[in-house]
Amino acid sequence: MSTQVRGQRRSRLRRILRGMRLNFITLGLLIVLTVLGLSLIRTSLLKNAQETGTALTQIYAAEGESNLTIYETLLSFGTSSISDRLTNGTPREELVSWLDLYFQRVESVLGKGIVDPYMVLNGKILAANPWDGDESYDVSSTEWYQKAIQAGGEVIFTNVYTDAISQRPVITAAQQCGDSDAVLAFDIFPENFQFQFDSLERRSGNSFFLCDSTGTIIYQQTAIEQSPEAIQQYLIDLIQKIDAGELDDYATPISDMEGNLRAVSYTRMDNGWISIITVPYGSILASFNWLILFFIAIISIFFLALLGMTWRDMKINTRMERANETVQALGNSYYALYRVNFQQNTYELIKGPKQTPIPSTGNYSDLLRLAGNVIEANAYQEFLENFSAENIRRLVSRQTRDFGGDFLRRFGEDYRWVNARILYDESLSPEEVVLSFREVDQEKQQQLKERKLLEDSLEITRQNEASKQSFFSSMSHDMRTPLNAIIGLSQLAVQHTDSPSEISKYLCRINSASRQLLELINDILDMSRMEQGMVTLNNSPIDLQACVEECLETFRYQAEQQGKQLTWDFSLENTHLLADPFRLQQILNNLLSNAFKFTKKDGRIALHVTQLDSGEYAKYKFVISDNGIGMSPEFLPHLFDPYYREMRFTDRQAVGTGLGMSIVKSLVTQMNGEISVESRPDEGTTFTVILPFPVIETDSEPDAASAPAESFSLEGLHILLAEDNEVNMEISTELLTMHGVQVTQAWDGQEALDLFSQSAPFAFDAVLLDMQMPRMDGCEAARRIRALSRPDARRVPIIAVTANAFSEDIAATAAAGMNAHISKPIDFNGLCQTLEYWTHRARNQQQEDSAKP
Repeated sequence: MSTQVRGQRRSRLRRILRGMRLNFITLGLLIVLTVLGLSLIRTSLLKNAQETGTALTQIYAAEGESNLTIYETLLSFGTSSISDRLTNGTPREELVSWLDLYFQRVESVLGKGIVDPYMVLNGKILAANPWDGDESYDVSSTEWYQKAIQAGGEVIFTNVYTDAISQRPVITAAQQCGDSDAVLAFDIFPENFQFQFDSLERRSGNSFFLCDSTGTIIYQQTAIEQSPEAIQQYLIDLIQKIDAGELDDYATPISDMEGNLRAVSYTRMDNGWISIITVPYGSILASFNWLILFFIAIISIFFLALLGMTWRDMKINTRMERANETVQALGNSYYALYRVNFQQNTYELIKGPKQTPIPSTGNYSDLLRLAGNVIEANAYQEFLENFSAENIRRLVSRQTRDFGGDFLRRFGEDYRWVNARILYDESLSPEEVVLSFREVDQEKQQQLKERKLLEDSLEITRQNEASKQSFFSSMSHDMRTPLNAIIGLSQLAVQHTDSPSEISKYLCRINSASRQLLELINDILDMSRMEQGMVTLNNSPIDLQACVEECLETFRYQAEQQGKQLTWDFSLENTHLLADPFRLQQILNNLLSNAFKFTKKDGRIALHVTQLDSGEYAKYKFVISDNGIGMSPEFLPHLFDPYYREMRFTDRQAVGTGLGMSIVKSLVTQMNGEISVESRPDEGTTFTVILPFPVIETDSEPDAASAPAESFSLEGLHILLAEDNEVNMEISTELLTMHGVQVTQAWDGQEALDLFSQSAPFAFDAVLLDMQMPRMDGCEAARRIRALSRPDARRVPIIAVTANAFSEDIAATAAAGMNAHISKPIDFNGLCQTLEYWTHRARNQQQEDSAKP
């Protein structure tokens, strides 16, 4: 019997094997094809990795060459200019002065500390930064100097070497200045090299190295945690293998210092430098390993498919288990689930709350009554109405598949938000629905916070809109007031042509109203630019005391006219600073204007300027105080809000936009300073502003705006005036002619250029140019005048006269070669001071040149 059973089993096994023979052959072929396919995929991955790495090294090499091109461009510009000056016999002092300007512009283009520029002239080094080398140092024996001379005017780059003075790694870029022995050079510090590593950083463990022709590291981005010396030796060995051609094959890896295999890609740059990227094999083949696992899984599944009924049973069991797991996962999202028969008014418990025992079946009305013990009292009645059996019937009749809402439920001693839903589906019995309860406290709290945030944002928007409406209403009144004065007084002046004294009085009032209107417009324009982030600081060397005293000059006259007392004092150790004089005076002007505006006759206004500390960066405190009407405590928190003004009963209506203090606050913040205020009604106000400024040791040359206001006559000057507006031309010509100036008119920039180029040298003492004119604007006309090959082209004072008073407009005029900037409407005293300074300077230079042999 046992023998027969064993025979039956063997026979059954042979039949199974014969029946599965084709399947096993198919499985074998699948395994062979899989192995071949995986081998091809691995080869493709390694090739793609090498191609990608090579492309990346080419990108970074191109980026490095782009950086070097910038240095080459700056060097070529400098050497060309120096060669021209050396050819023209430019004096050493003037050449040194030009070099200082050139070094400053190089620093502004590249950034501070990126390179150390210097020049070798007559065997001596002229450097932007103080040079601490030995005077006997033979610069002509250096490698970079000899290479530059041998290159014949081409830019050369050295390999990395240690600077003898700073002991820092450095690369020297140098170029010969024409045919002379002068050489202009940049010391480039490798640590300042910058690359964009977005493509490289997407894969962890990748390394990038940029080396010079000797293998010395210039730049590296690597996760290898080894000493610099070890990494350097690793790179030297790697480059030796590259030079030997051992790494040209995509399938040839290297082993790094940590024992990991890496693929190597490289690109040689034109100057001999080499860009190298190494990628861990584990990173390249990570997806490949997953692919191997995937194919193994496929083969395993195919093999299991051969097991017939066993596979079918396993499949059925697996489906059942997955269905149970899915139901369990869904059920875990809810703390309570019920199947409700709304026709029989019964329920069946699927999953119940742990805190409250619920019978597994029962009357649905009893379940609703039990819910009343934990649901918030205010929400319980609404819960009963919406989740009653009657309402469920109505929802099902309307084919509503999902219905519910949120309410507060008690868990122990705390109330938390829960979501109750009625779910209807055809897969259930026609009279049944699922009632589910899920805790949603975190989501609900987040929704409530977002709603509160939206409500607060809406309220802030409404308040801002109200403030703007109030601002526009006040602005309309404040702008119409001076406009009405200008129009009305102009009409009165016409009617009193026979009375010069009356006309003079009316014109003085028109002038005052015009300046008031200009102040309103300037505030509005400044605030608009600040809101758009278009205001920039243009720092330059200034004398702080002179700058403040210049600002005070206008208010000193105003104090005399209004019968008010203005005092000021200084307690300064360092007065020569680097700052934006226009914005500093704007801050002081706004604060002093407010003090005068809200201080009655016989009142006192004081300005105290104190230096708080010393050093490279010093802090200065400006205190502006008055004994005026002061401000209420309720208004102080809104003092720096845009469009906000305090409306109080006073003996007069203060005029303004409500933007002055907001402008001051913005400028002080932009200068990294701070501002505070103390004020009491009817006692006065004190503003304290603290600003940090870089201190400069040497006295800076005063600009036109700070020139001394001495008596000066325009008599005898010959000025070229370019203006496209007939009214402005008439006003400017008349004012200048009244003071003995000979005016030559030009109606656009092209005509001004033609008149200047056709005139005799030094025929014009100065040129006044409007910035915006047809055919050719003022900046372009200035650039072309400066480019003329005549002795007065670079010396004649060129002054911009324009309505654009913003800092970037002033910077544009300076870049075009203009000497100064006068804003419209023209302040004739300011114009007189500017002409005095620049014409005197031009004449002095002309006399010095004439005295030279």
